[in-house]
Amino acid sequence: MGTPVVLISTCNEDGSANLAPMSSAFWLGWHGVLGLDRTSKTVANIIRTNQCVLNLPSEAQVEAVDRIALTTGSNVLPPHKVARGYRFEKDKFGIAGLTPIASETIDPPRAGECPIQMEAVVERTYNMSECDPAGRGRRVLFELRIQRVFVESSILADGDPNRIDPDKWRPLIMSFQKFYGLADQQAHASRLSQIPEALYKGADLERSRTM
Repeated sequence: MGTPVVLISTCNEDGSANLAPMSSAFWLGWHGVLGLDRTSKTVANIIRTNQCVLNLPSEAQVEAVDRIALTTGSNVLPPHKVARGYRFEKDKFGIAGLTPIASETIDPPRAGECPIQMEAVVERTYNMSECDPAGRGRRVLFELRIQRVFVESSILADGDPNRIDPDKWRPLIMSFQKFYGLADQQAHASRLSQIPEALYKGADLERSRTM
């Protein structure tokens, strides 16, 4: 119904980087959940390596995201992707015009232009639609643990290097296959925002500082 776009970087078998856009993702603390088509190269790479980078583009990177929207890192395309107009591309970073930057705790590179980049490892993998014969085996869920977060300084809260200012952060949103951005101000004051963010801090934050 409308969720942030994520560019997932993974490593191919030969060590080269793959980059894929998706929008079926959500976070709970330092854990993220991704829902993906099992036939994608990204899924194969994550299953093989248990690693990926979640790069969050802003509205400014929308053209880069769109350039790789109908590409795949698999040189053998499944019929449903052929029917939808996908094509094989080896150099996804190059096609997108984004810069691969070495990660600190895992092998896949980060996308330098994305304002937020999260290095992640797989905690668990879940098969979807196990009770549905028509959908069984078509999609997979990954539960990820974030190990390191990189945030562009321009979207940090003034005077607090550990908080993102939602009035400065403009995530790219995908809603019914179309790109959108956020309004310039919040729709309504939030009671939840009165809770100090420090009260949500868990063990994952301290663990990330030791890696």
